[in-house]
Amino acid sequence: MKKVLAIILGGGAGTRLYPLTKLRAKPAVPVAGKYRLIDIPVSNCINSEIFKIYVLTQFNSASLNRHIARAYNFSGFSEGFVEVLAAQQTPENPNWFQGTADAVRQYIWLLEEWDAEEYLILSGDHLYRMDYREFVQRHRETGADITLSVIPIDDRRASDFGLMKIDQSGRVIDFSEKPKGDALAKMRVDTTVLGLSPEQAQLQPYIASMGIYVFKKEVLIKLLRESLESTDFGKEIIPDAAAKDYNVQAYLFNGYWEDIGTIEAFYDANLALTEQPQPPFSFYDEQAPIYTRARYLPPTKMLDCKITQSLIGEGCILKNCRIEHSVLGVRSRVESGTIIEDSLIMGADFYQPAVERQCNLFSDEVAVGICADTIIRRAIIDKNARIGQNVKIINKDNVQEADRESQGFYIRSGIVVVLKNAVIPDGTII
Repeated sequence: MKKVLAIILGGGAGTRLYPLTKLRAKPAVPVAGKYRLIDIPVSNCINSEIFKIYVLTQFNSASLNRHIARAYNFSGFSEGFVEVLAAQQTPENPNWFQGTADAVRQYIWLLEEWDAEEYLILSGDHLYRMDYREFVQRHRETGADITLSVIPIDDRRASDFGLMKIDQSGRVIDFSEKPKGDALAKMRVDTTVLGLSPEQAQLQPYIASMGIYVFKKEVLIKLLRESLESTDFGKEIIPDAAAKDYNVQAYLFNGYWEDIGTIEAFYDANLALTEQPQPPFSFYDEQAPIYTRARYLPPTKMLDCKITQSLIGEGCILKNCRIEHSVLGVRSRVESGTIIEDSLIMGADFYQPAVERQCNLFSDEVAVGICADTIIRRAIIDKNARIGQNVKIINKDNVQEADRESQGFYIRSGIVVVLKNAVIPDGTII
């Protein structure tokens, strides 16, 4: 794996995950109470013995830079690194990144300098565990120019992905990016060729790209330099390569994989981590751990609480509250009489001093965390939010979409999302 260079695509403005991406890059969005999305592909790389990792980003990258600098410091005796490459203007290219392929193209001069045989292209907003060694090995064994990691998928979600057809050898013979209607129907295939049973193949008649690719070094450089107007891997570079008789192969991934690029998918994936007896994705695998920044926080303190089917991050202070089917992030603070159900509380970046909290009791200011006698149901509360006393965040009118930025929240797919640093005054009903 010493000859593999990993490139993680940080994504654009993250509009589908807004407002969680209002103040941070998409890969820096917190997940599972203590991690960030970027930790997933970086950890997969480290567990696969790939230690040269670039992260390409261009929006709100300050917190991402800080997290990577604090979390991933390899020994000075190795060439390993995790480094952010932000969009920059140069005399040759005065523009921002125009797409996934254009982001890589703008830094090709730097990527070329490494003694690599393959470039591993990854996305920064997926939840999965994968051994890239098997993926790269398959790429080498088939003599492929490009190998795509694929999964079988059902009708409901098929039009959200790049779909393909393959021959008996696994070679991609047709590719269509996010097809709809008749174009979608044309991409139906017999997925028993991937090893599915006839029953499974009936339920999952499409082969979807996961947005994870291995390129031969010289092939990627040639494709990017030949077609300067092509800016996206899924829409242009890979379909063009398949049409030009490059050997484009498909690699079946049969583990759990979730694209958490939307608020609803992000919410569902986080709450699925609380499932018993076995969640679809586990952070408890000792053979392939997910790494993150060490924070050295004290243990969580719980006083007369009732907690069921939930994940609680470290450093929390919970008093006489009820928490059901929820995820609470680091330094979460919940006061007495509060009920939290089916919610993701991201916690806080700091502890508010006791003196300051005491002063807040005698003023109109709201303390960091969730104050007393509040009800939160089916919501995402971003970091450092201040939720007042007797607040009800329950979406009482069952609104599906709403923009209330001036009031500190949005509603996406019926899920209330309270903004980072927002203040929700005492007695508010959402």
